[in-house]
Order: sequence, then structure tokens, then C-alpha cells
Amino acid sequence: MRYIYTLFIMLLISLSAVSQPKHEVRAVWLTTIGGIDWPHSYAQSARSIDKQKDELRHILDQLQQVGINTVLLQTRVRGTMIYPSTYEPWDGCLSGFPGKSPGYDALAFAIDECHKRGMELHAWMVTIPVGKWDALGCRQLRKKMPHNLIKIKADGYLNPESQQTADYLASLCAEVTRQYDIDGIHLDYIRYPEDLPKLKSLDRQHGRSNITRIVSAISRRVKSLKPWVKMSCSPIGKYDDTARYWSHGWNANTTVCQDAVAWLRDGLMDELFPMMYFRDNNFFPFALDWKEQSHGRIIVPGLGIYFMSPRERDWPLTDITRELEVLRHIGLGHAYFRSKFFTDDTKGLYTYAKNSYCRYPSLVPPMTWASRHKPDMPFQLSLSSIANGVSLLSWSHTEKDTTMMMFNIYASKKYPVDTDDARNLIAIRRQGRQLLVPNDGCTHYAVTATDRYGNESKPLQEDAPYDYAETQCSNTRLLNCDGKKVEVPEASRLADTEFLLVESLQGVAITTLPYNPTAKTANISRIKDGIYQLRSLNRKGKSHRLGMFIIKR
Repeated sequence: MRYIYTLFIMLLISLSAVSQPKHEVRAVWLTTIGGIDWPHSYAQSARSIDKQKDELRHILDQLQQVGINTVLLQTRVRGTMIYPSTYEPWDGCLSGFPGKSPGYDALAFAIDECHKRGMELHAWMVTIPVGKWDALGCRQLRKKMPHNLIKIKADGYLNPESQQTADYLASLCAEVTRQYDIDGIHLDYIRYPEDLPKLKSLDRQHGRSNITRIVSAISRRVKSLKPWVKMSCSPIGKYDDTARYWSHGWNANTTVCQDAVAWLRDGLMDELFPMMYFRDNNFFPFALDWKEQSHGRIIVPGLGIYFMSPRERDWPLTDITRELEVLRHIGLGHAYFRSKFFTDDTKGLYTYAKNSYCRYPSLVPPMTWASRHKPDMPFQLSLSSIANGVSLLSWSHTEKDTTMMMFNIYASKKYPVDTDDARNLIAIRRQGRQLLVPNDGCTHYAVTATDRYGNESKPLQEDAPYDYAETQCSNTRLLNCDGKKVEVPEASRLADTEFLLVESLQGVAITTLPYNPTAKTANISRIKDGIYQLRSLNRKGKSHRLGMFIIKR
């Protein structure tokens, strides 16, 4: 039977590549505990604050370039926070000193930077564990609720069986939801500790009821404030034994009392990120099991890419790429644990994702179970020339709150623009209502509105061209680009150029390229399809715009 199943997986992968979907969750866990993903320096002065912020900007730029649309940012660490909370002290990962402010609100900053890049930010809240027994977070909680903390070895845990725990965690999540423009609350370790002595003799139905009570309390509070905020968690990677495959005694439902399927069914969760840090027959049948029991909600298996590290289990890249291809084939998203193993291009994973697996942007699937109402279509789409080959695309909408209505922009040489084709997406979840775009006489644009539930309006297309002809394309003033090389204008030699800088239309740096004053082109073969600006950069840091180009292979 296992041999037949392996052949089935190989057959799926050998089929022609599944077209890149318009809707797919592409996520990373961005860990702050100990600064192992971010930050890598402490904020203790104005200069070091800027350095810490730039570190995060760089990480998010890397993630944006490869199509990541969801960032799970560790917000509650271990009874400590990365924002000024009225309940718990600052974590030491930001300032270097537990309990001390870094001088800025890291959560607010991260949300703003993610939204600039069209990404969702979900506040990742570690729930039951509260750190070392004598560490700041646990110590303060012991004073606040002396009878509600459990000590297991050297660590402290909130009691998973008490109403006080449910109410307290609900208050924490409500604080984040109320004060910040988050897109989701992501619960981690919402379960019984596996080392809890009574777990062996615990009545499992009673245990599941206790954990569900906590989840329900949090979900009710969050949804009462902002019903569009996604509720999610990261359960153990195997829900339970399946009819044919044993979970080897480690699963969510039976082992640690996480009835995550019921949370989906009963509307307590919108999305699951099961921690599927496994391979082969420990992965594929259990991924299918999650899919079959999704109740129409979003399932995003977490991939243990840290196991590719030679310091861990030295998995080959093909173990992960095979999982990615199968997940896409069965309609599931993917999440990487952790961010740094991804952006460090461990065994070429980042390169694979950028050049092959995620060549085009993707939208997060809409929460149709919460709302099916499509927003009003934008209106007054205009394209105004502001420079040679560059125009300002602008539009209007009836919704005046820019945080409640966002926009997706599409471009194509065919008219009307096909907004069902992910290859035509050039900007997603844009809060602004204008965008700099190339105007080459043959590229057409369309704009849709999207609400906080992810529902998308009908597209607003450009006015139908009256005398459009393919020959107009030969009059383009864009820089010549064949998908491998881009023209470098002579103006670069007048600007003391040291490097060439490639930026997105939103002004986000994509990459720097070496500059050769005798070369008439630059290599852009490793940059994914899209519309970009080319700029010069001299040794003093001054930059000049050289032109715009389109990569469409």
C-alpha cells in the first residue's frame, strides 16, 4: 500500500506544472524569541532603532520578492510582548533588556511595513507557555495569578483547565485586535503541555473541552471587535490517526487535546497552519486528511524547512519541493518554519520559490464563510502621462477609509485585461489609490477593490482603445528587456554610477546589480516577471532614475 501511495505522489509531480493560482496562502513564521529571525541587533539609541527597523525592512523586501503574502510575526513571546501592553512587559529581544522599551512600537511598525508591501500580518501569540519560572514574564504572572501557573521542570505554564486562563488570553488578544490594524490572530501552543504529568491519565474528551473553551473565549472577543480578523492556530501536524496511517502517538486531537477540526467546523477558526514538519508517508496522507476535514476553511501546512540545515537532519531540497508541488495540486497553501532558513536560501529553496514555484503574486483566499458581499467597483480610472514612458494610474472608490478597502492592479498587453490570470497581477492589497506604471502604448490596466474579508469587486478596465494596433508597441519608450537582460542607458555613465538599483513600482528595492560602464545591458534573469524601475547608485548613495522596464517571459 505504501508503494502504491508513493507512486501516486510521483505521478502528481510528474504531471505538467499546476498553473500558478490566483489565490494561495504563502506564509512564513517570523520568530522574535532570542532574535533568531529578527531582530539581530538591539534598539538602544536613535541610530540602533533605525538599524533594527532596516533589518525588518530588508527581510520583508526579500519575502515580497518571492510572493509571500502572509507574515506570522511572534508578538507574545513568553509572557512578554513586542508592543507596549497593559498586561505584560516588553520582551528583551528588542532592547536587550527584558521589561525595557526599545523606544518604538515594533508591532505597529511591522504592520505598516507589511501593508506597504501588500502582505497580511498576523499577530502570533504563544499562549500556554510563559517562559522560565524565574524569568520576568512568568514571575509577573505568578504575582498576578498565583494559583494559575503550573511549573514543569524549569518552565512555567498557564493552567489549560482554568477559566482564568481563557479570560486572560482573550483579554490579551482583544488588546492587540483593538489597538492594531492586524489581519489575524495566530495562536501557538494552544494545547496541553506534553510533559504535564496528569496528561497520561487525562480524560481526552474533558481535555478537549478545556482547550476548546480557551479558543472559544479568544475567538468571541476578537470577532466582536473586528469580524474580519482571521482566527488561526498551529496545531500538531497530524490531526489524528487516519484509517491507513498511524500518527506514531503524536497528534493534535488525541495526544494534546487540540480538536482543530471541530474549531473549523464550529466557526472558531478561519485558518489552520498545522506544523507538518515531516516527510514522505508521515506528510502526504496527513495533508490530505487536513484537506478532507477543512470544512471549507483555509489550510496552510507548515513545512519544517529548518530540517534542511546540516546542523539538523540535512534534508535534501527535493523533500520540500515535492511537498510544495503536492500541496498546490490539492489546493492547499504553504508556510515556512522559519523565515531565516527561507531568506538564507537554504539549499536553494528561496531561489526555487522565486524562479519557479512563486513566479507571480497570489492573493489570500477570501473568507466567504464570514462575508460574501463583493465591494463596489472602483471608478474614474485614469492614466496620466507624467514623463517619457511613465504614467500615473489613479482611481477612486466610494469607501473613504483607506484601511478598509484595498486594491489589486492588473496589467496586460491584451484588452480587456484578464483579472482571473495571476500572471497579470502587478500590485496586491494596495491601500493607496494611484500607482506609477509604464505607458508604452500597448499595456492596458485594470483595477479591482478588495475588502478586509478578501472579497474582490468586478474589475474596472481602461476605456476601450479606439485605434489600438500591435504596431504601437514598437514606439515604446521603456528600456529594452528580453527577460534575461535589460538595456542600460548612456545616462548611467553621467551619474558616477557604482551600482544599478532595481526597484518595484512602489519604490521598494528589489536588488542591486553590478555596473560595467562599457556594457550596454545588465543581467536581470534572476528577477521574476513584473514591472520595475532601473536607477543608478553612486558611491555617495545618490540615485538617479534611468527608466522603467517590463519582464514578461
